[in-house]
Amino acid sequence: MNHNAPLSPLPLQHLAGTQLRVLSTAQLGAHGVSAADAGAHCRPGGPWQQLLPGVCLLHPGPATSEERLHGALLYAGRPPARQARAVPVQPRTGEAHAPYADAMITGLAALALHRFSSAPPLPSLDRIDVLVPRTRRLRSVGFARLVRCPALPTPQQLGGVPVAPVPRALADAVAQLADAGVVRRLLSEAVRGGHCEPAAVVRELNEARLLTRPHVVDAVDSLLAEGRAIAEDRLYGMVAEHGLPDPLWNVDLRLPGGPHLGGVDAYWPEQAVAVELDTRAPRQDEDALWSEYARKREHLERLGIAVVHITPRKLRDAPEQQAAVVRTALMASGDRDPAAYVVVLPR
Repeated sequence: MNHNAPLSPLPLQHLAGTQLRVLSTAQLGAHGVSAADAGAHCRPGGPWQQLLPGVCLLHPGPATSEERLHGALLYAGRPPARQARAVPVQPRTGEAHAPYADAMITGLAALALHRFSSAPPLPSLDRIDVLVPRTRRLRSVGFARLVRCPALPTPQQLGGVPVAPVPRALADAVAQLADAGVVRRLLSEAVRGGHCEPAAVVRELNEARLLTRPHVVDAVDSLLAEGRAIAEDRLYGMVAEHGLPDPLWNVDLRLPGGPHLGGVDAYWPEQAVAVELDTRAPRQDEDALWSEYARKREHLERLGIAVVHITPRKLRDAPEQQAAVVRTALMASGDRDPAAYVVVLPR
């Protein structure tokens, strides 16, 4: 057989539209190309080349960024040897043809696919991170770096490529970065760009055990401050746009001559209704933070003050619904017993 001979009744062009010109040896076998023939095609000076173990690039020139992405996924998602020997099922028209299994792009490559301006462009990346199950028995090789995870997230399809969600991709990227400025820019863009909420990012960083690194902790502190500022702006906008009465903003409550009750983000004294933004982020001391928050809320409610709890995500995704919740609490104030008198101070 020479490289001009037809490969099989099913031509390789059948897959070119979705996979470019990258195929695994298992896929080539489905097209009638034996492992020996594939190896012969990939010899120096041949029409093909081996991109990664078990993955062939069907042209002699440099691989494009898209071909490297697909190649890394094909390598990371290939089935065990005994499964690969099974007769492959021919794909139907319109189906995804690449057997990526549960592998997905993560790290900086994923952030580039999510269109992060602060992430390096794909062509400049020496490595492409691929998220795989912890049980996957493969090792990093060439430009494909495997990142193992006990519980895989649900991938997003971006340009026909399975990509890790932004919080997970950020954690995997940060794990490889020592530059505090780069880490800070990536985390900031995740929140400013509306990709995710700070709590989701910190949760992934915590689970990846990255919050012990000083430059990551500094970046997270900046992220939380910026996330709170964005959430407060959304709260101001919700009150104005949905016709709610103006509250007292960012105040501390205390009993006359008594203890400090805590701060709230908005307070309507006539109706004794308070709004509190939950901008807590999960860290090692999450239980203690939640207990402190719950105690404050219970104390206020025992004094007759209704506390409306709003998360930044709810403000972003459903401001009209949150405005209705606040309006209902304000209207219901007449049906409650009068609240205890509290002193309101600027925070």
